Amino acid sequence: MRQPDKLTVGVIFGGQSGEHEVSLVSAQAVMAGLDRKKYRVVPIGITKTGHWLIGTDAMKYLKTGKGSRYKEEAILPEVVKKRRQLPQSTIDVIFPVLHGPYGEDGTIQGLLELAHLPYVGAGVLGSACGMDKVIMKALFQNAKLPGPKYVPLTKSEWSKKRKDIISKIRSQIGFPNFTKPANLGSSVGIMKCRSLNETVRGLNTAFTYDRKALVEEAIDGREVECSVLGNNNPIASVPGEIVPNREFYDYEAKYIDGDSELLLPAPITPTQKKIVRQLAVKAFLAIDCAGLARVDFFIEKGTNRVLVNEINTLPGFTSISMYPKLWSASGLAYPKLLDRLITLALERHRERERIISSYQPSKNWYL
Repeated sequence: MRQPDKLTVGVIFGGQSGEHEVSLVSAQAVMAGLDRKKYRVVPIGITKTGHWLIGTDAMKYLKTGKGSRYKEEAILPEVVKKRRQLPQSTIDVIFPVLHGPYGEDGTIQGLLELAHLPYVGAGVLGSACGMDKVIMKALFQNAKLPGPKYVPLTKSEWSKKRKDIISKIRSQIGFPNFTKPANLGSSVGIMKCRSLNETVRGLNTAFTYDRKALVEEAIDGREVECSVLGNNNPIASVPGEIVPNREFYDYEAKYIDGDSELLLPAPITPTQKKIVRQLAVKAFLAIDCAGLARVDFFIEKGTNRVLVNEINTLPGFTSISMYPKLWSASGLAYPKLLDRLITLALERHRERERIISSYQPSKNWYL
């Protein structure tokens, strides 16, 4: 009996983002975890200047600037005889491992939609909403999800209405607080601010990364995370707790130090676990997510309130990343998790392809 052909998986990594290096580490783990008995893996690197490289040395080149087994290719894939093609490679499904802007904000997803390529993860809308913390939190509020108080603002408003904004921060948020760029992940550009002067510095830093920012109340609480998997009927993993080795779970704690304590499963009450898992699924659905996401929570000390902080639609896949660790703790090993994500991508693509994309009126009214 003839064995079915392997699926060819294009893994896209790098990109024009402050999280370029994180993407490389995540992509290495994904490519190592894909079962080569089931998949052919095509590495697709994007340089910091936006050039696309395809081939076995694409990762090496992005890391060192050296290597010869790669080709620089055009950006836009084409649909050929119902098979999806990038130059030199036939692709069955794309696994984007691009963190931050141009990777998890709907940009690459829109390109893949135009090319009719199946891909892992959220679509254009879910990706964009999950990336923009201001829009994300507005959707969470609309879905009646509990969360920290926040003040959104743009760089233009900050320059023109600074006194009014400072007054709002004092009255609605207070100190300490966190300043955050609206469209960036991995805690890049986030500062904990204990005074007005620090908040001003924090916002100025945030605006070097984005034209939108927010000031959020600092919650004195435990940091809990929950992974979500699925399309129309998503499921949630067991929650895990992070005990940072720093004051908060910043970029260095996530990707460099590697010595923050991860408690799997989280030592919280059965009621809190149930609430976290339910809210994680609700947050996933609130932004029209698909495939995968990690939802971050606070459990406030004193009140024990469970608060939704944010959702990450393309969470890290490094060796110390919480998303795969939470599923492993839930009984789904890393290779099986990758299998499931690819299956979900193909299922969602088939669903999209069944949608009618043209309309023929009964009369040629446009002539």
